[in-house]
Amino acid sequence: MQGFVNELIEKARRSRVFKRNKKSLEVKILAALLYFFGLSLRKTSLFVSFFEEISHESVRKYYHRLKYILKQPRKKERKLIAVDETIVKVGERRVFVWAAIDVETKECLAIWVSMARHQFIVSEFIRMVLRYCKNRPKFIVDRGIWYKNAFKRLGFSYENETFGKRNCVEQFFSILKSRTKRFNNRFPKNKIQFRSTLSWLRSFALLYNLINCYYKNITS
Repeated sequence: MQGFVNELIEKARRSRVFKRNKKSLEVKILAALLYFFGLSLRKTSLFVSFFEEISHESVRKYYHRLKYILKQPRKKERKLIAVDETIVKVGERRVFVWAAIDVETKECLAIWVSMARHQFIVSEFIRMVLRYCKNRPKFIVDRGIWYKNAFKRLGFSYENETFGKRNCVEQFFSILKSRTKRFNNRFPKNKIQFRSTLSWLRSFALLYNLINCYYKNITS
């Protein structure tokens, strides 16, 4: 784990996305990781303040900046991609979170938020996923009519499956939901709620990829 943290600190140092101030880079990364792994903003602030005084708002900013440190998935040949959606709340409003997972590498290739669930949103999301594909991969989805209509419209090969190979995207959402339930699966309501929620999710997905890659390397 220490090697992983050191790698993340080095990535942050090279990216220079954290503003220079009296707070150490190590503390900023530690705070972002503690929040990612489940502590609340205030509890993270309280714990890290044993080393350096930081506010819970600073913890939030450190976490959101992770997405500028971490690399996007590489564009490569991909065989099978699992796509699914789940529901969270932004304030009192229900929104849909979409995720696409490479079945072979277990990478999260894309994550998105929408206010509705229909074929046109699926089509746009699939186009986001294709940015990381050199080929036309096969997709695996559940039996939602929005998927059937979207893939028919796009002319892509797909198959329906409830379990089996789709488990990788279910596992991703399980980890995501175990994290978001700390704030009752409800993102704070504010003036930039949609953008802020998407920013949170992108930091989560990219850090999820980095952790998966790190543990895959040390166990192989």
